[in-house]
Amino acid sequence: MKVEDFAGAGPAFRLEDYFTGKTRAWGMFEDRFGNLRRQFVVDIDGDWDGETLTLDEHFRYADGELDRRVWTIRPDGPNGYVGQADDVLGEARGAAFGNALNWTYRMNLKVGGREIEVRFDDWMFLQEDGVVLNRATVTKFGIELGTATIFFQKDRPRMAPALGLQTDRRPAMAMQAPRE
Repeated sequence: MKVEDFAGAGPAFRLEDYFTGKTRAWGMFEDRFGNLRRQFVVDIDGDWDGETLTLDEHFRYADGELDRRVWTIRPDGPNGYVGQADDVLGEARGAAFGNALNWTYRMNLKVGGREIEVRFDDWMFLQEDGVVLNRATVTKFGIELGTATIFFQKDRPRMAPALGLQTDRRPAMAMQAPRE
């Protein structure tokens, strides 16, 4: 899959538009065998100063562990992004086309009291109602360790006008009682 394949898909996903303000995310990590290893909630405060997007992420894991990561992200050309965080090795590089964004980066990941260097191939897709779906494949030495799945949601009434999104929620399919 190539991020350029989504150039015509909408709504347009720009990190600085979506993540400015408050965002909440819910996620889980599954190992390569499909076993659920961790679940978490992330509260994100985003600030865009016109040049740099700062994301202050506060993680709360199901086991009670708390963690924090601060990203600084800059646009890099018409579709690119460059980002940094304390546990990211070097720079994260990404590109956005249409409603999709693909990040790749190396990170020191905390696992059982130690850190291991892993690689993330991170895909994000903005949906029409302002939700972002995120799936990141985590590898080490080219071997898949697992997948993180994350669901991001904004305060829709505040974000909808900026993103050109609808604000009324309609069911995708109405449930009806069976007829006799």
